[in-house]
Amino acid sequence: MNTLPVIAITMGDPAGIGPELAVRAADDFRWSDRCRFVIYGEPSILAEAARRWTDGRLPEVVSAGRLPFAELEIGKAAARCGKLAYDALTLATQDAIAGKVAAIVTAPMNKYSVNLAGIPFTGHTERIAELCGCRDFVMMQSSGRLRVVFVTTHIALAEVPRQVTPGRIVTVAKLLDEVIRREGVPHPKLAAAAINPHAGENGCMGTEDETVTKPALAALREQRIDIDGPFPPDTLFIESTRERYDGIVSMYHDQGHIPFKMLAFNSGVNSTLGLPIARTSPDHGTAFDIAWRGVADPGSFYAAIDTAIRRA
Repeated sequence: MNTLPVIAITMGDPAGIGPELAVRAADDFRWSDRCRFVIYGEPSILAEAARRWTDGRLPEVVSAGRLPFAELEIGKAAARCGKLAYDALTLATQDAIAGKVAAIVTAPMNKYSVNLAGIPFTGHTERIAELCGCRDFVMMQSSGRLRVVFVTTHIALAEVPRQVTPGRIVTVAKLLDEVIRREGVPHPKLAAAAINPHAGENGCMGTEDETVTKPALAALREQRIDIDGPFPPDTLFIESTRERYDGIVSMYHDQGHIPFKMLAFNSGVNSTLGLPIARTSPDHGTAFDIAWRGVADPGSFYAAIDTAIRRA
């Protein structure tokens, strides 16, 4: 009886690099004694990808719809591709909730393609949390000891000050502390970025860090969470500072994503904390410009699989 954990891979947007990465990963012998794979996507597209990059070998495929490969416009946003990727994600998440798979690794989706299909969509993180019925969830980017979580993610910059609240900061930091402890660090040391440049300069560049960030960090310390800050965002990620910490709390998407991707683009893993299921993804997008050329770097995708297996 096969007792290896089953890892679900979603194909992502078929017009991007997702199908290539999915079939190459599933065919790689490095995983043969650690897990088995099921790919969620479109059978004919996956079969074509397997023919090109694995001599036709494919694991089990769960169909999320029909889109013949001959009708696929490679490297272009399209409603049919968005709907297919969205349905594959939904099916894989539902199977994870039901216990049919042990973890999900999601290939990149194009948000515009999904919205072209008439489906409001801001990202994997939010859709999976919705299906799981979770309100308190957090996106984390990680590579080795570098871990970054986000108080806000896929919202307009103008919305950030309204949605960064003391309660949300506390929730995010506690989830980060929890996952680091589960990874074997008994006493995590955390750092928090400020909302404003120069941490607001005592209110001269905005009062949010005085009225929101600092009270939240004080509340965390009262709960025995070891966290420093708020740090000016432009110096938090330099080596001499970040190396002192096991995790960093970023207040909004680009504040943390830009430095993280500059430091760990080919090894970064995106995880969602606070869910009842294990979910990871690579730290890059659909890469329409190199789709279906066989040149996609699998480093981040393979790191996501490795993380998913360990968490499963």
